[in-house]
Amino acid sequence: MCDCEVSPIRHLFILNPSAGKNGQAAQELMAQIESLPLNTAVRFTKKRGDAERIAREESADGQPLRIYACGGDGTLNDVVNAVAGLSHVAVTNVPVGTGNDFLKLFGPNAKERFRDLAALAAGPEALLDVIDCNGRLGLDIVCAGVDARVAADVHRFKRLPLLRGMGAYVLSLLDNVLFRGINRPMRVETPEGLWYEGETAILCICNGRYYGGGFMPVPDAMPDDGVLDMLLVPKVDRFNFLRLVGAYGKGRYRRYPQYIQDYHGQSVTFSSSQDIVVVVDGEVLRAPSFTVSLSSKKLRFFFPEDLSYAPNSGTPAL
Repeated sequence: MCDCEVSPIRHLFILNPSAGKNGQAAQELMAQIESLPLNTAVRFTKKRGDAERIAREESADGQPLRIYACGGDGTLNDVVNAVAGLSHVAVTNVPVGTGNDFLKLFGPNAKERFRDLAALAAGPEALLDVIDCNGRLGLDIVCAGVDARVAADVHRFKRLPLLRGMGAYVLSLLDNVLFRGINRPMRVETPEGLWYEGETAILCICNGRYYGGGFMPVPDAMPDDGVLDMLLVPKVDRFNFLRLVGAYGKGRYRRYPQYIQDYHGQSVTFSSSQDIVVVVDGEVLRAPSFTVSLSSKKLRFFFPEDLSYAPNSGTPAL
């Protein structure tokens, strides 16, 4: 590491050594890390769950710590579940994974800027809300409809030759919409008075703004306002689903109140007679009943100073 005066705060990089083509992204990050005039450490992951275990181990001593989750939304989610609620730990995401939906709320240049480790290290912190979904924590979006089943099935299509990323997602979308059926029975309740029972196409619960590789269902959702923004799409046929999916993905739900209902609050409970597929920031869960709520825990998240997650306004930093 750099032979110079170091910061009293420890900077921990949790990294998959194989990130990027032939590990190129990991090598480039290592070169940046070694040039930083900071008290740095690197821990490598080998399998899913390692990032959560490492973050718990490294934060246990109670000393000031900044953790850089180097990977996609799944790596960030693992770290969030390890350290949310800890006042001495702040977290960020260095995008070297296959999907970084949460960072998209910082604007079109987010991916490039969050790869600038010097800018990240000098950046401010914000105190963000955390979602609790049956005990699994998340920062971004919980989905529990055909969108969740599409996301959960993408891995099946990635095994096919020459299919990656968006191609696998499109095939999963077509498979679930055209052949497996859009709607599933569900009962949905909120403390604010929502009660719905019937065939359901989509239930989306937003703290962040983006998921599914670029869908933005609630464009004004804020990750620090103490409110979960929820969209419910009751039973819809294939024709109307395909007609509306573009508008839904661009956050135009208010134009279609006959198809898309919106609710805003702190929690929602939903259940079914069969297991529901739920996706929390890329983590797939299955159970017949879920409660999604704002956690009592908060997460200190740091980011480059020139970016904001609040459109057309400054970002409140700690």
